[in-house]
Amino acid sequence: MVFTKIRKIGLALAFSPRMEAIMAEAMRLVLLYNSQLVLVHVGDKSNEAEEKVTQLLTNYNIEKERIKILWKKGDPAESILKACHDEGLDLLIAGALKKENLMQHYLGSVARKILRKANCSVLMLTNPAAAPKPFKNIVVNAEDSAYVLEALGVACSIAQHDDAMWVHIVREVKLYGLSMASVDDCTEEEYNEVRNGLLKAEIENVEQLLHKIPHQGVRTNIKLLSGKSGFELSKFAQRKQADLLVVGASPRKFFLFDRVFTHDLEYIFQDLPCNLLIVNSSNRKEAGNG
Repeated sequence: MVFTKIRKIGLALAFSPRMEAIMAEAMRLVLLYNSQLVLVHVGDKSNEAEEKVTQLLTNYNIEKERIKILWKKGDPAESILKACHDEGLDLLIAGALKKENLMQHYLGSVARKILRKANCSVLMLTNPAAAPKPFKNIVVNAEDSAYVLEALGVACSIAQHDDAMWVHIVREVKLYGLSMASVDDCTEEEYNEVRNGLLKAEIENVEQLLHKIPHQGVRTNIKLLSGKSGFELSKFAQRKQADLLVVGASPRKFFLFDRVFTHDLEYIFQDLPCNLLIVNSSNRKEAGNG
């Protein structure tokens, strides 16, 4: 299962005001999972730049052998994607952008390209902190997709490591409106029977998925939603004040972004409700970027 062992964590490092906070968040995960850290900076390798990185690393008690620094030139997205592939990263960490003068986070063109093509999981941080905290309130999308087990497995694994309070498992009730419309002429009792049957079946589907995943000690809450899945998922994460939203990656790569992720998920990327983890499949990771 992806993410149960994170051997290598990559950090897309930019010399920005949030550099120290993003490094702190990455280092928390590196130490928590006993991983190697690969720093990827796209830009010139100067004495000043090297000194900045060295100074960052001196704040942490970690062996030099566990850290690798890559200096890349060229297109930022392509350079980072190549590093993910060549280094065999299990997780890449990067910072989401904040729209000027707005309390809103979104994914820029570089981030979207990375999410579309990366052969590893990608964690986008919205509000990195110099004193990072564990993920305590996790929301995971349990949609019917090729990677739903990976997403659930990742969410539960993180919850176990971080001793999270809750993992909220969100599932869309498929064709709910159509199914209920078909019983308009029924009695109220028959209507409620059909409705309860639909909801029960979806809950049982989620419970069957959970039986396949180690989640000892994890408090789970199954939430069924109807409507535009991405919009409702984002709003639910906001209502729960989640600090991490876990979503499975698209199983195939396309050139157009709205063909990579379903249109409904665009709501999430336009205004990120919290930190976002896109989980990639171990099979895709082994297949590489090809």
